[in-house]
Amino acid sequence: MIQLMTFGFFLCADAFLYVFTLLPLRVLLAVLRLLTLPCCGFSGSRLLQPAQVCDVLKGLIMVLCFSMMHYVDYSMMYHLIRGQSVIKLYIIYNMLEVADRLFSSFGQDILDALYWTATEPKERKRDSIGVIPHFLMAVFYVFLHAILIMVQASTLNVAFNSHNKSLLTIMMSNNFVEIKGSVFKKFEKNNLFQMSNSDIKERFTSYVLLLIVCLRNMEQFSWNPDHLWVLFPDVFMVVTSEVAVDIIKHAFITKFNDITAEVYSEYRASLAFDLVSSRQKNACTDYSDSVARRMGFIPLPLAVLLIRVVMSSVKVQGALSYTCVFLCYLGLVTLKVLNSIVLLGKSCVYVKRANMEDKLFETPSTAPPSTGKPTGRADQARCPTPSGETLMEQKPVTPFGPPPSSSSVLTQPTPRTDLFPPPPAEPSPAAPASRAPTPPPEPPAPSLSKAGEEDEEDEEGPREASDLKHRTANKDLLEIDRFTICGNRID
Repeated sequence: MIQLMTFGFFLCADAFLYVFTLLPLRVLLAVLRLLTLPCCGFSGSRLLQPAQVCDVLKGLIMVLCFSMMHYVDYSMMYHLIRGQSVIKLYIIYNMLEVADRLFSSFGQDILDALYWTATEPKERKRDSIGVIPHFLMAVFYVFLHAILIMVQASTLNVAFNSHNKSLLTIMMSNNFVEIKGSVFKKFEKNNLFQMSNSDIKERFTSYVLLLIVCLRNMEQFSWNPDHLWVLFPDVFMVVTSEVAVDIIKHAFITKFNDITAEVYSEYRASLAFDLVSSRQKNACTDYSDSVARRMGFIPLPLAVLLIRVVMSSVKVQGALSYTCVFLCYLGLVTLKVLNSIVLLGKSCVYVKRANMEDKLFETPSTAPPSTGKPTGRADQARCPTPSGETLMEQKPVTPFGPPPSSSSVLTQPTPRTDLFPPPPAEPSPAAPASRAPTPPPEPPAPSLSKAGEEDEEDEEGPREASDLKHRTANKDLLEIDRFTICGNRID
């Protein structure tokens, strides 16, 4: 379980670092393409590729939400929360956790609707107007979610700065209440997988909130390093309680539901499969979108809030300060690239251990539209027709008919022997001379039909084996689901 949590944490960190490092570069390349388009000439039906359109939309959402966050006063919100009673703050914090889960559940759907509306082919130019309401809704969602996370960070900051630490103790005890709500329930493997992904997302979000709290407190004490050691015990208590609650909760859930510990290796292989499949050339989804779909982690609101807090806490003045910012950006890019390389290598190892390599290279089998054959017979359409087979020999066996090894409609029926009298037990030697011998029954099938049946059985053998293999894999818990940005499957 700890290995799954660690792997998932670095997946979230990789998607989170993408917003700060590679997304600005991709937006810059898309803008340069638009600026140089009149000089290079327009060729093709699109000004930008669909991936570039999504990057530009993400960049615009980030810029607009960051400018709107300047009108939200963090200090006023902090003092407003601090003036409330302890029990009221405890209730507010629980409500904020529930609201954060609800926002994350439909937030990715809002962003997916925007991406699909912006990238779908349009027959008329006025159809592009539909992007505007989706874009405004996405900006409104990211702004509200960022404010929600800011209120969470302010409440946690108040708990850190309280004199008796009673609010922080109550908030930490709330994690142990989670054990009561989940341990004594019936859990299937799929439910446990969803809860594990939710725990990974919550742990990463709590670490970012702790970073925001530390930045705000260090700013208030003029970046005095001695104050960092004052915050360290509280930070350590929060992190320790998160890890301890997750270990106890998963240990008792697996015990009471008779789930083996090897299931976490399957969960880890599923996350690794999402990563590897999103890095293929024919992938129709971005990696951050696949992580958001699987774990419910949306990095845009959290990134907007972190940029807002860093910009207000750190004053950049002079050429030396801008040089330090540029070096910090290069360090983040290096960390992102190294993290991606290590994650991709580990993911390939986990996919090979789980024997899921075949699913990576599966291509959708599409029959020609003129044939009118259903999708399930695509394999039969690809198989070459043996020479000498007739149309009746290519007729498939019905599901309720006899198996391929038994006699079917492809072979001629055996003559019924009960209509003829049985031969005498001891025939006399004169019998052949006095009566013409009864002709022996004809062979059951001609050689052509037998050859066709044997060829069909040879084709049905590996086909049934492959179908059995795919059916067994589909019954597996890790029934992989690869999404496009609009929710369609690509496998």
